[in-house]
Amino acid sequence: MTDPTPAPIRPFRIEIPQAAIDDLHARLTATRYPVAAPGDSWDHGTPVSYLRDMVARWLDFDWRAIEARANAYPQFLVDIDGQPIHVVHVRSAEPGARALLLLHTYPGSFLEFLDLIGPLVDPVAHGGRAQDAFHVVVPSMPGFGFSTPVHPAPGGGDWTMAAVAAAYDTLMRRLGYDSYGAHGSDAGAMVARELAVLDPAGFRGAHVLQLFSFPSGADGELDAFGPDDFAALEFLGWFQSVGGYNAMNGTRPQTVAAALSDSPVGQLAYHELFENFGNGTSLVTPEQVLTQVSLYWLTNTSATAVRYHFAESHAGAAPRLNHGRTGVAVFKDDFRTIRPLAERDNTAIVHWSEFDRGGHYAALEVPDLVVGDLRAFFG
Repeated sequence: MTDPTPAPIRPFRIEIPQAAIDDLHARLTATRYPVAAPGDSWDHGTPVSYLRDMVARWLDFDWRAIEARANAYPQFLVDIDGQPIHVVHVRSAEPGARALLLLHTYPGSFLEFLDLIGPLVDPVAHGGRAQDAFHVVVPSMPGFGFSTPVHPAPGGGDWTMAAVAAAYDTLMRRLGYDSYGAHGSDAGAMVARELAVLDPAGFRGAHVLQLFSFPSGADGELDAFGPDDFAALEFLGWFQSVGGYNAMNGTRPQTVAAALSDSPVGQLAYHELFENFGNGTSLVTPEQVLTQVSLYWLTNTSATAVRYHFAESHAGAAPRLNHGRTGVAVFKDDFRTIRPLAERDNTAIVHWSEFDRGGHYAALEVPDLVVGDLRAFFG
């Protein structure tokens, strides 16, 4: 990606108008709940009892505290080929610190990583060593949070993960880094892998929580599978049975966005992945869920956030082998990367770790384990 005449990097602070928060409270107070399904369990989707409890919590939720916590870190808007990219950029005081991109999930945001910034930037103060230090860069994907308004990706297309990866490489150069690594989960893992495929000069590797490699139907493809691989395949089957949002976002994003943009409780229900991805094992707290849902609601970015599924499913790009340096951290209650298939599609997996707790949103659930594995991979 080229950016021959870059616009100045602009300082940024989160300042949601009080009127928007008042409007949210009014809508929550006037919520019309759906009729509960028999048993009111997660079997049919988000239970009404869960929504009622979370709405009560949301009415007492202190968005200003989240805003202040985020604003404690330097934030900027960086225009990359006309697209504003919101970024948290925190430099370490350690002279040997390395640059690290932290790439968020869906339906997450840059706020996922607030618990990681301190230990990564100032490891000595958090039980680590000076040589474990990172300069931390946390961008918001185009269409998420404050990376708006959304303009076409270079070439006039949608923001695919490959386009986002190219923009982030430009971002890192604009911020002054000629060498860096990347970490991500979910959408962030896809972008990190695309960076590894791109393998730009100075790229130190992609650390991901998932590699989305699936069976192709080839003869003998499952011959190398062990019990853990078959268990991972079974979990994938379960997730496909409850992953209707994938189909909706990938085919009719504007249809669902109309509901999400008009109803905060609809947005809350659609964020069920935070609770249900691990089939009842999630360690994400109610406040963490409300933090993410509030950001989506207050920025009115549900429509632009869901479009990345559509962009990916309509990209028409041929699958590409990844020869870039890659590390995988597998958490107990997450989608479990199927190693024989991952090694088929990624030829330089040099790090593989497994953890007995944590799930899809490990940065929120078990940030200490994520920090430790980042130090191990990039150390």
